[in-house]
Amino acid sequence: MLRFEEHHAVRQTVRQWRSEGQTVGLVPTMGFLHQGHLSLIDWARAHCDRVVVSIFVNPTQFSPGEDLATYPVDIERDVSLLVQANVDLLYIPDTQEMYRPGHSTWVVEENVGTGLCGADRPGHFRGVATVVCKLFHRVEPDLAVFGEKDWQQLAVLRRMVRDLDFAIQIVGRPIVREEDGLALSSRNAYLTPEQRDQAPALFAGLQVMRQALQMEGSESAGIKQEALRFWKRHLPLGQVEYLEIVDPESLQPLKTIHGPALAAVAMRLGRARLIDNLRLME
Repeated sequence: MLRFEEHHAVRQTVRQWRSEGQTVGLVPTMGFLHQGHLSLIDWARAHCDRVVVSIFVNPTQFSPGEDLATYPVDIERDVSLLVQANVDLLYIPDTQEMYRPGHSTWVVEENVGTGLCGADRPGHFRGVATVVCKLFHRVEPDLAVFGEKDWQQLAVLRRMVRDLDFAIQIVGRPIVREEDGLALSSRNAYLTPEQRDQAPALFAGLQVMRQALQMEGSESAGIKQEALRFWKRHLPLGQVEYLEIVDPESLQPLKTIHGPALAAVAMRLGRARLIDNLRLME
């Protein structure tokens, strides 16, 4: 049975479970759940005795002018999905509870979070790291599960856990996609029919980059140009915010590719800001 508890009770419940020798997995979300979230929950369900899901639209990870006020919310639908997924506990923090008056303490990662989305969204990863740190303290899970679509977020949180000595395992799980290749995202709900028709070309352009690496050589600049040309033809409504080829762990840009490499992109498509990534070389 799905339990709903406030933060003091969440900690007590989880400590009771762990005192009984049960393992606890946490899946942090901002709600408006889709199959990508459910895949994370399914993994946690298969690997932990108990599963906790949090829903919190975190205001501190939104930059001025972004979609905080219009971010999609459907708690009733989310609860129904969580019941079907056999989640044990749902935690929905209150904003005033998470950020008390005069809040002035932040968790700031200063390396892997500075480029890519960190460059385009100042303060974003400060908000992410701070709220996840607070969730970890309140829930005290054995492990936490995140999707690899937000690859940079995953890298920031892994670094935070390592550097601040959290006894929590961070698990990254593969991107879940629609049949046409579009990565699942709550913000896909913003797309108009015409934008939705073009949106799968985002992932297709990353696949073009992988093909170019295999066919034309290792220079990153030329490989990126192949994707930009592809998107100009097949995704004319989109505006690229960034396209980079980076080391998957350090997230440092690569001029040439001779080992592990990740292509990462952010694109504006109408109201939606879409991100995606693809391993070009393992």
